[in-house]
Order: sequence, then structure tokens, then C-alpha cells
Amino acid sequence: MSRRTPLMLQITPGDPRPITRQIVDGVRRLIASGELPVGAALPSVRGLAQQLTINPNTVAKAYNELAAEGWLDARAGLGLFVAPPRQVLAPEERERRLDEAVQRFVGDVIALDVPKEHVLRRIDEELSFLTPKKTA
Repeated sequence: MSRRTPLMLQITPGDPRPITRQIVDGVRRLIASGELPVGAALPSVRGLAQQLTINPNTVAKAYNELAAEGWLDARAGLGLFVAPPRQVLAPEERERRLDEAVQRFVGDVIALDVPKEHVLRRIDEELSFLTPKKTA
């Protein structure tokens, strides 16, 4: 039996995103950063729900969304595992999705009345995980 990888997720009650979205975003980030490698076993629905002290249905919903998007593989009787990357999107589709995400983001941030430089600095900090990690 493979060992489950603990998920270092934090749920923030004051976050405007629903808890399900926080879980989905957190798992995506862990996978994209390489902290959860392909084939890593995730905690069970109940295990993660207990860890985060939330309803198991919330975790199940997040896991289902991640599996539907191709981030996770469900293996009958074994659990959920990080899936190998799916086929790369066409450049036009990637650009379309990026446009949608940017529009949503700008719509959410504009009401905060935060200086543009501060927003750009925070984006840079959050995306720093995309920079390949240097090995010694």
C-alpha cells in the first residue's frame, strides 16, 4: 500500500473563495510547484476533512473537480493520485483561458483600490513557484 502524502493546505475562514475553491487552488499549486509529484497518493476524503476540520463532502467536491480537470487520477480501491500532465492545450485555447482568468482577476481586484505596483508585486510573488528550483 502506498504511503499518503500529507497536504500542506491552509483554509482561511476570511477568504472570499469558498472552501472547495481554496482546496482546489491549493492542490493545483502543490502539483504545479512539484511539491506533489506525479503518482503521489493524496489523503483520503475523510483524512483531509479531519486535518482541515471541515465537512468530508467539501473535500469530495474539491477532489472530484480536480479529477475531472485531469489533475488527479482515481484508482478504484486505492485512492487518489497525482495524474501525469494531460496533453498541452493549443496556443489559442491557452490564450482564451488566460484572458478569462485575467478578466476575472481584474474584476475582483479593481474594487480593492490597491496601487497597481502592489498588485503586480503580489502576482510576481505568487507565481514565483513557477520558476524552476535550482539544485546544488
